[in-house]
Amino acid sequence: MNYQDYVELGLNDDGNLKLILKGNVENNGQNKIGVVSVVYITKDVAKAKQKLSELNASKKEGDYYMVYSCPLDKYLPDLGHYPSIEITQDDLS
Repeated sequence: MNYQDYVELGLNDDGNLKLILKGNVENNGQNKIGVVSVVYITKDVAKAKQKLSELNASKKEGDYYMVYSCPLDKYLPDLGHYPSIEITQDDLS
């Protein structure tokens, strides 16, 4: 699957909330650190799609955005795939 396939899955899955996460690597002076942040939450698929498009259009180099669909009142690690972004050691080199 490619990025757009994952976006469509996140937008169209049956979870009530649409979360947009941002992953990036920051340099704190001596070390690089990986940061994952929730940057947008909505129940509206159209709003999530629009915001993801805006964020991707204005992102800085190294920024990565992904949308996830999440059910309410659910321990998310029990799901097969839940909101997360992998930052590898190579990203920090």
